[in-house]
Amino acid sequence: MIYQQLAERLHALIRDQIYPVGSALPGVRRLSEQHGVSVSTAVSACQELEKRGVLEARPRSGFYVRQLPALREPPRLSLVSRSPRAVSGQDRVLRLVQAVNDPGIVNLGAAVPNPELMPTAAIERAFRTVLREQRRRCVGYEFPPGALELRTQISRRLAGLQCAVLPEDVLITNSCQESITIALKLLTRPGDTVALESPTYYGLLQVIESLGLKALEIPTDPVTGISLEALEQALERWPIAACVLIPNFSNPLGVCLSDQRKQDVLRLLSDFRVPLVEDDIYGDLPLTGPRPRPIKSWDVDGLVYYCGSSSKSLSAGLRVGWLVPGSIKDNDRSRADYLQYMNTVAVSTPSQLALAHYLQNGHYERYLRKMCAQLAMAVARMTDRVTQLFPPQTRVSRPAGGFVLWVELPGNVDTTALMEQALALGVSFAPGALFSASGKYTHCLRLNCAVHWDARTERALVALAGLL
Repeated sequence: MIYQQLAERLHALIRDQIYPVGSALPGVRRLSEQHGVSVSTAVSACQELEKRGVLEARPRSGFYVRQLPALREPPRLSLVSRSPRAVSGQDRVLRLVQAVNDPGIVNLGAAVPNPELMPTAAIERAFRTVLREQRRRCVGYEFPPGALELRTQISRRLAGLQCAVLPEDVLITNSCQESITIALKLLTRPGDTVALESPTYYGLLQVIESLGLKALEIPTDPVTGISLEALEQALERWPIAACVLIPNFSNPLGVCLSDQRKQDVLRLLSDFRVPLVEDDIYGDLPLTGPRPRPIKSWDVDGLVYYCGSSSKSLSAGLRVGWLVPGSIKDNDRSRADYLQYMNTVAVSTPSQLALAHYLQNGHYERYLRKMCAQLAMAVARMTDRVTQLFPPQTRVSRPAGGFVLWVELPGNVDTTALMEQALALGVSFAPGALFSASGKYTHCLRLNCAVHWDARTERALVALAGLL
């Protein structure tokens, strides 16, 4: 077919970087003139590349290069300690996150999205509105469980994800991490064991360390997610007090569990009466396709303690998260309110009201579609550059959502030892050992893809590659 021949020619131009990741193809009329085909053939060729994931169509804008021309092998499934262990050494994270505010360092380490991707003008308008219309309320406390307007908006969004959650079920917190902390305080005592993915987000390890808990790492496949077999063996062998998972676009692997695996996880935990703390902070950020359902949507027994936040999708500076406690223990909802009050008294009133106003009036879904398309290009661009610059045999994750990339390096590279050298060169990354309670993944690192890309960023990545 003629359109398939044209699709192959265009794909070859993309592989040769004539049209790099993130760039726009000429309009279909221009393509038809350049290649001597009809406009309908040009459209069919572009649609064929869209089906392959190479291009994406943007309304009233044309076709853009989306997927990188070549992919490295995904990271390997790592063997981890099969016994619970205490967590230590997470104080190193502070040095990593402090680099975000250093203007002399390109932040490829902390998972903080570039403010240019956020709806900053719309958030500013929301603040102006609530400060003008509710100024007296804004200077006071909004004690737990938090502003009813915001709890109502969160309840409505969760209802759209098939979660039966009422506004009175929602507790407003200062972050997803605080939500997880409160959930684990409800469910555990010092010395208890918590099961979690490996590698996992270092913030979860910080919480486990601060509460005096033990971490039991469960092997996690970079493509399919947590090993159900290993989880079942762990549940049979150890008295696990709770399980913490990021089922939608896990950090750092970017894996999204299939609906079937989510239900299998819930069924397995239910058999052992082990509660699940579900971190869904990246759920709104699929790189392709619809927003996935949380495990909470299948929970009928109150086993899932659902945690979320606006930090990755709207604004990290708002410092607003939420917790929907389960009901595996008596009075968990009222106890959660008290724990939040003890932690910080209350969450910022202007932030709560501004977020509620934006969710109600800010065209959030339309904004998300645009942001997810931008993140898809950012992840593809970073993958492309890592593929070209990093050593041969480097393995790179294939995230289904979010904006971080997990990189497995060949040989005996110690990324923890390299971090200070990288900072001296003006670039930060997250060393792999931070993502394991047992110090695994020293030859791995995580990169933040949601950065402002310019010549300075390119030089920083080249400098990092030089260290490797």
